[in-house]
Amino acid sequence: MRFVVGLVLGLALLTWGTFALVQQTTRAWTEKDVRLRAELGIGGARQSLSANWRSDRSAMLDQILRDISRDERIMAAAACDADSYLIASTAEFPPEFTCDWVSRRIGTRADTAPWPSWHHPDSLPGGPVMISAIPVSDAGLNLGWVTLVHDLSFADRRDASTRKFILIAFAFLAIAASIITIIVARLTSRSWSEEIRRIARGEAPKRPEFRPVLRDVRELVDRLMVEKETESESGAWTPQRLKSTLIRHLQGERVVIVANREPYIHEHQEDGSIKVIHPASGLVTALEPVMRACSGVWIAHGGGSADRETADRNGRVRVPPGEESYFVRRVWLTKDEERGYYYGFSNEGLWPLCHIADARPAFRGDDWQHYQAVNGKFADAVCAEVDTDDPIILVQDYHFALLPRLIRERLPRATVIMFWHIPWPNSERFGICPWRRELLEGMLGNSIIGFQTQIHCNNFFDSVDRFLETRIDREQNAVVQHGRPTLVRSYPIALEWPVRWLKLTPSTAECRAGVMTELGLKSDALLGVGVDRLDYTKGVVERLLAVERLLERYTTLQGRFTFVQLAAPSRTLIDRYRRLNETVEQVVARINERFGKNGYRPIVLLLSHHEPASVFRFYRAADLCYVSSLHDGMNLVAKEFVAAREDDRGVLVLSQFTGAARELTEALIVNPYDLEEASSALATALNMTPEEQSVRMRSMRAFLAEFNVYRWAGRMLVDAARLRRRERLSGRISGTQTQDVSA
Repeated sequence: MRFVVGLVLGLALLTWGTFALVQQTTRAWTEKDVRLRAELGIGGARQSLSANWRSDRSAMLDQILRDISRDERIMAAAACDADSYLIASTAEFPPEFTCDWVSRRIGTRADTAPWPSWHHPDSLPGGPVMISAIPVSDAGLNLGWVTLVHDLSFADRRDASTRKFILIAFAFLAIAASIITIIVARLTSRSWSEEIRRIARGEAPKRPEFRPVLRDVRELVDRLMVEKETESESGAWTPQRLKSTLIRHLQGERVVIVANREPYIHEHQEDGSIKVIHPASGLVTALEPVMRACSGVWIAHGGGSADRETADRNGRVRVPPGEESYFVRRVWLTKDEERGYYYGFSNEGLWPLCHIADARPAFRGDDWQHYQAVNGKFADAVCAEVDTDDPIILVQDYHFALLPRLIRERLPRATVIMFWHIPWPNSERFGICPWRRELLEGMLGNSIIGFQTQIHCNNFFDSVDRFLETRIDREQNAVVQHGRPTLVRSYPIALEWPVRWLKLTPSTAECRAGVMTELGLKSDALLGVGVDRLDYTKGVVERLLAVERLLERYTTLQGRFTFVQLAAPSRTLIDRYRRLNETVEQVVARINERFGKNGYRPIVLLLSHHEPASVFRFYRAADLCYVSSLHDGMNLVAKEFVAAREDDRGVLVLSQFTGAARELTEALIVNPYDLEEASSALATALNMTPEEQSVRMRSMRAFLAEFNVYRWAGRMLVDAARLRRRERLSGRISGTQTQDVSA
């Protein structure tokens, strides 16, 4: 019945629309017909009109006008000379339409050449009319014109008849359609209901058109069940909740993480002691809390000078020191392997390939061979560490694009999740790589591939579509190759909450006082901070130039504002990075020489490794933090600064080219290439009221608390568990069904 009512209402709207269209069309036809009749009427009498146009022939002219107006649709006619004087007219000619009235509208003059006919719709008390002014000429001389008044009342009668016909026709269609719909619904409802009951019982439908419905129902039920299980624990995501999620969905299986960088490095000191160092790495910052919560094994390259002597004969060591909640398994590489795999193919090839920055990728055959060999070494280490035939393995970043396929070949039932921390380039740029097919084939050994943003997911799909023979299911966000799906998802990475380093960091007031004393600054000085590995994608030079432009434009800040750049040297074996170090030092020296006086340094460059506790001191002391990445996957420095500001103060100035800019929208978002915009944002940050700082900071902190790293890891693990269940059940699903790859 509802359908019938809707059908009737739809037909009513259609009828109304048809009325309007038909009325508009018929009216246009009518006016065109009237104009044509006027032209034909005057055209036929034109010779007689011009022969009798003189004033002494007015009686003959009156007769010609009466003959013209005998047409049932012409009410009256009048003749006007070129000077707008009435020569002759029929008795019924309306006085409103004088020669002067017409002349003002057509703008005729006695000496003008013949002009086009003029037509104008108007109205009289008796109804609508059309006024036509048709020129009359003789031997190229304009004699004047004939004005005709057409009766358009017949058009209204025609419209009424048309509306009546349409109404009857649509009423008939509505009744017929309603009857047919009711009959068809009654005839098909029984078979439809039976198929729905079969689907509800979990049976395969008999009719093939119902199979997509079965797939959608199963997907919906599975999604609801997982969401119910995932949200069964209320409150924020914590290490305990992540652990319980792992137990509930994956039976508490330990997690194996594979990353190039280890979370704890052991280094010899000059006094002979061994120091534990935390590397400057966003990857480590994010993943190490997950590893402590889940336990398991972190497999990484052992590059510290004391790494071998602190590990057992299998390269394993318990960490963190004093807590010892998980193992680090160190993989030993030769100098040639490290140079070719890490410095060469990974950081001179893939890193610039994936980042839109001023660096050209370099691909060398020897580097590729080392990359293949090292991925094989890590595959050996993974297989040696797992204790089941279906382990959970988290592969991290661009160093291991080949590893998932190698693991899949040896552990076909493994759940392999790869998270690509850096951007993924568009397909045209990715095509630069000579071994693009091998990289994609290796990555499609994963069960799930995670990227920072949906844009990077889309770029990956485009690359696969361009360079491999696969089926891309964009609706389900999956790539299907050889019948096995690889899910592609966006998982924006996050921080632990609260950040554990804050327990070791003094209060904001103590941090500020201590940092100001160390830098020799007054207590009321304004302080900005930047924290980075020294990498050309981080926009450090552009950041320093923005500070210089700030001091140029806002001279009152000279002597008051100091920017501290904490820069950890990185990849110094690569020429591009060594040149960057030199450039940064030169720019800092030039700016300090230009604006520095009486001991004032506008920029303080601290070029060394900084432990997390020291970095957080600067976060808490600063008035602003400027993150100026030229291209970045996420950038956790921005999130660390927000996490450090428990006082709800400070301003984050953030590059629009970071993944974090899509989440921390209360920051001042800038284009780091635009020095005018960036310097204006820095000035705005320094002049922002405490109230506005508090509002912005509280909003960003609430977001980070909710979407923390435990939630990030939980989402991936739950998706992995769902995929596992589907793969285990796939053998019991009817062979007529298409495997559902949704998750």
